[in-house]
Amino acid sequence: MPTHLRAKLAAAALLPLLALQPAYGWGRDGHLMINRLAALYLPQDVPAFLRNGEAIDTIEYLGPEPDRWKNRAEEELSSTQSPDHFIDMEWADYAGALPKRRYDFIRALAAAQPAHPDIPLTPEKVGMQPYQVEEVYERLKSTLRDYRRLVAANQDTRPAEMAILFYAGWLGHYVADGSQPLHTTIQYNGWTGPNPNGYSTAHTIHAQFESIYVTANIKPADVAPLVAASRPKALNDEWADYLAYLRHTNSDVEKTYQLEKAGAFTGAGTAEGKAFTEERLAAGAIELRDLIYTAWLRSGDPVQEYKGPQ
Repeated sequence: MPTHLRAKLAAAALLPLLALQPAYGWGRDGHLMINRLAALYLPQDVPAFLRNGEAIDTIEYLGPEPDRWKNRAEEELSSTQSPDHFIDMEWADYAGALPKRRYDFIRALAAAQPAHPDIPLTPEKVGMQPYQVEEVYERLKSTLRDYRRLVAANQDTRPAEMAILFYAGWLGHYVADGSQPLHTTIQYNGWTGPNPNGYSTAHTIHAQFESIYVTANIKPADVAPLVAASRPKALNDEWADYLAYLRHTNSDVEKTYQLEKAGAFTGAGTAEGKAFTEERLAAGAIELRDLIYTAWLRSGDPVQEYKGPQ
């Protein structure tokens, strides 16, 4: 059988499996929207290849990519990377001021565990979200630095460009998760513990808000003006800025439940629910745009290159 025919038959066989893949995070539409708007509103002083139509389409496509890995066919990958999508700030704060390095945070959680024996202070339960953001950001910055080197040497930049687009799109998924309040709290899918305000305890609020409601009611054109109104900025300290971004998101947890209780995310919802959701999606796009822009600017900083073990 000709090679091209075998490839077509293999692709056809995969279609039913692809159609059954579930949506997570903001839901497919939310992640696509955030990545696309971030790419569309990058400033003019980033490299042109990051702003052309093909690049924008690629970054958009990669928005839901880490959720495509949440499949039982890749159980080890799914279980290992799942904590990178969230952080329960109420529990994370038992570790004290969040250190910048992943393993320092894991050690801090372990050190805090004896004082809180009833709370599972493990990476799998607390979440590692900001650490994944920082690490992918640094991958992006490193590859942008190599792109600069290739340009200066008048060498082919296309392989570096492909890697940069992947890192930018991959980064977008986690930054977007960080703008969804229910990705920052132990109250991630139904209120637990004391509940004097009678918030929903059903395990449906998460998907109802971020997937069902967004798909039915929010379009990129609704969110674009909010992103356009925010001027791109270079972040002085991307780690501190991202933690502040997460704190702001976390401050909206109870508001999310209040809106849900008022029917804001049921069917067409309410005007307040729509405005809230648009603001959260725009916040994700703005933070992503600024992180990509900052990675580009910082990639021009002088560094001491790694020369192997000394």
